[in-house]
Amino acid sequence: MARTSVGILRGGTSSEYDLSLKSGAAMMAALPEDQFDTRDIFIDKRGYWHLRGTPVDADRALSQIDVVLNALHGGVGEDGTVQRILERAGVPYAGARPQAASISLNKIRAREILQKAGIRMPRAVSFSLQNNLNTGDMAHVVFSQFGPPYLVKPPSDGASTGIRMAMTLLELPDALGDVLDAFGTALVEEYIRGEEVSVGVVENFRGEELYTLPPAHVIRPEGARFVESSHHQEGSLRHAVPSNFSHQEKQAIADLARAAHRALGLSHFSRADLILTPRTVYLLEVNAIPGLYPGSSFPTMLESVGSSVRGFLEHSIHLARQ
Repeated sequence: MARTSVGILRGGTSSEYDLSLKSGAAMMAALPEDQFDTRDIFIDKRGYWHLRGTPVDADRALSQIDVVLNALHGGVGEDGTVQRILERAGVPYAGARPQAASISLNKIRAREILQKAGIRMPRAVSFSLQNNLNTGDMAHVVFSQFGPPYLVKPPSDGASTGIRMAMTLLELPDALGDVLDAFGTALVEEYIRGEEVSVGVVENFRGEELYTLPPAHVIRPEGARFVESSHHQEGSLRHAVPSNFSHQEKQAIADLARAAHRALGLSHFSRADLILTPRTVYLLEVNAIPGLYPGSSFPTMLESVGSSVRGFLEHSIHLARQ
């Protein structure tokens, strides 16, 4: 029987380049060679495509490919750009369609849609360089709506990239300035104290339309804050699965993850990041392309239910080709 030709996109122009390389490598290692002919489609930091080490245009790279698995985290891999290229080329691919990918990557646009759907999120205010306010005035606008601590986030970067924390109102102008200078837009979010949680959603898996994997309790090193253990120190994070959350808490987490997946119109799979407090659960963001690199939460969640990265990828390929 002929092997399925699987193009694996990795690399890219975003700050998550290194993570993308690791996720792509994990994908290639997981797919059995007797069933799949994997093609390493590498996009360098300047955006140039390469197939098996040779520079090529996108159409050439995608020729004779049966299906694509996208391991491009952030940037063109999640903002709809690559998805549109794949659709123009007529190549089936796993994951979010162009518009849903673009919306889910943009924290500000995604927030508008999620809150309209009634999903609880931390309070937030966004600013851009076009606001004609200095950062001190911006800080007082935020303070008039909610108090510190604050997380100041770029609009689109993932994996905690570019986030600044302001513990007090006095620290907020500098944090705003850092993010605005680097990205042009900043989202100031109230910092919710609670337990960090990740949960995966997989479509049409194990007889369920939207199957939620057991939630992973994200455990950081003693004394570390949210912004101090980004993807550059992913080895310092531990994902406890199964977690010690109650049945009711797990149900609330699963319900929120499914609702967010539906509200954003995502396809095939997603991963939601949440904060669990003694009273409720808050959605932080939804990732259209979960990381599969060693030490990330999604493989740990899969293993906890007797599945694997291989099983997940084979299921994703099936969904893409339907």
